[in-house]
Amino acid sequence: MNNDYRKEEGGASVHVRRAIAYFVLILMSFLCLFWFYLLFINATRSNDEMGRGFTPIPSTHFLENWTNLVNGTLPIWNGLFNSLFVALAAAALSTYFSTMTAYAIHVYDFKLKKFMFTFILMIMMIPTQVTALGFIQFMDTLKLTNTFVPLIIPTIAAPAVFFYMKQYMESALPLALVEAARIDGAGEFRTFNGIVLPLMKPAIAVQAIFTFVSNWNNYFTPALILKDDKMKTLPILIAQLRNADWLKFDMGQVYVMIAFSIFPVIIVYLIMSKYIVAGVALGSVKG
Repeated sequence: MNNDYRKEEGGASVHVRRAIAYFVLILMSFLCLFWFYLLFINATRSNDEMGRGFTPIPSTHFLENWTNLVNGTLPIWNGLFNSLFVALAAAALSTYFSTMTAYAIHVYDFKLKKFMFTFILMIMMIPTQVTALGFIQFMDTLKLTNTFVPLIIPTIAAPAVFFYMKQYMESALPLALVEAARIDGAGEFRTFNGIVLPLMKPAIAVQAIFTFVSNWNNYFTPALILKDDKMKTLPILIAQLRNADWLKFDMGQVYVMIAFSIFPVIIVYLIMSKYIVAGVALGSVKG
């Protein structure tokens, strides 16, 4: 009798915990998705309708807002191309060279190995704003302002990406595999590109997504570097649209512009989300 009672009590507690878990997940999902819903609802409303308050029902001004935005003074298609180019190039360079740096510190033994690892982590603690003035002055000296070079090349040095790759490599890359490749006559670059990179594919995909989104949403550095409207990225154009004078200000266009800038990020997440799950699951199992 006692065993049956305990089983019933245990089964009831499992159901209660499961119900609480589902409730929390549904609540969190609602809180996360509600703002996207609000964004796309407001993208269908006119500036006058926006001043009347919130409504959960879409309006009929989406095409009007989109037409006014496209035919306006801001080069949004140039901004889209610029953001895509910068974000994709930064993601590719950052993940590749961070993985290479992690491979060097993980595989090779040298005197300053621990110091280099600690030094890179120390750099990770320095905010971008602290070095912004010196960085801009340096770019002015090199005549690289109003180009994409300062937005892409410095992403090679990405301490946060390096740290993730290093931790993942410790659990996913056995040193015996590297030694076996060397014994078979493979060079260092062939070993890295042909053996290490395929093993690191889940981690590379995860960090590529995060780096892409980070550079896609980056406003601070591009706003200091890019001066020509045709060179500016979408976050800068959105800020310019929001700061328009009151005669030209249209909140409907602002929401359409924000929705326009979010769609590529959503598409990237939908395509690459399976790699995020695979990378986290593989890392947790091997760790």
